[in-house]
Amino acid sequence: MTGDRPIIIKKVIKVSAGHHGGAWKVAYADFVTAMMAFFLLMWLINMTSPEQKMGVADYFAPASTSKETSGSGGLLGGTAIGQDGAKSSGADGRRNTNPKPTTYDDPAKGATKDENSEPEISEAALDEALSRREEMAFQSAAESLRQAMQDLPELAELSKSLQIDQTPEGLRIQIVDQEGLSMFEPGSTQPRPRAVALLRAVAQIINNLPNRITISGHTDSAPVSGGNGSNWNLSFGRADAARQILRKNQVPMNRIFSVIGKAGSEPLYPDDPYMAGNRRISIVLLRESPPMPPGHRL
Repeated sequence: MTGDRPIIIKKVIKVSAGHHGGAWKVAYADFVTAMMAFFLLMWLINMTSPEQKMGVADYFAPASTSKETSGSGGLLGGTAIGQDGAKSSGADGRRNTNPKPTTYDDPAKGATKDENSEPEISEAALDEALSRREEMAFQSAAESLRQAMQDLPELAELSKSLQIDQTPEGLRIQIVDQEGLSMFEPGSTQPRPRAVALLRAVAQIINNLPNRITISGHTDSAPVSGGNGSNWNLSFGRADAARQILRKNQVPMNRIFSVIGKAGSEPLYPDDPYMAGNRRISIVLLRESPPMPPGHRL
């Protein structure tokens, strides 16, 4: 009887309690990445200016679509796509694919701008260009005068008596006395030959430029020992003697703006007003457009 019993096989499936795989980790990582990107976007929006935001918006704006919602303002502009491309319902059935761009002077007014018109040059840019050209001309004149001092033997020993620099007024050329090497007779307005030679070289530089000039005579603080009255009379007399030499060397009269005697009021060496270098003739090629302070208007 025992052999007639059916054989029953039980298959037991074991389930591990508490373990549900690693899929949640992937979802959590995606969530953290999305939150980080969100806060980074918020930070970038807060840090950019309105102009930058407008530029970003224009960059991502679609350029091939029309803002109109009626008529031919759709994506295809009211045309049909065929074998010949987009066609319109015009007389010749063709569409202008290269329209002429229109520019405007003022977006609010919509006034068209002539394409052939040249851009206007601002007054400030023109003044800057003229000033730069004048600066280059002054530098070239100074180099030419220094070169002449080296090329002419009679002027080589006088190189220390000639000082050239630029001031707010213009290019200043000074003929200065040295110890034992004066340009004029003591207490006199009579120039010595070395002064005449220097003024002749200066006249050649002046004739190459259109600028007007001023001539100033200077003395030291020692009182005049001759019969010319005072240092004021002596300084003016020497400046006028320099003017006469320049006139003899073809410098036009209308180029001479002023002749001034300053005595010892503007010493070249303020620490030693009795120094020989304070006795000098100063010739300034005036700037045509004097520099104005910032914000100044005529």
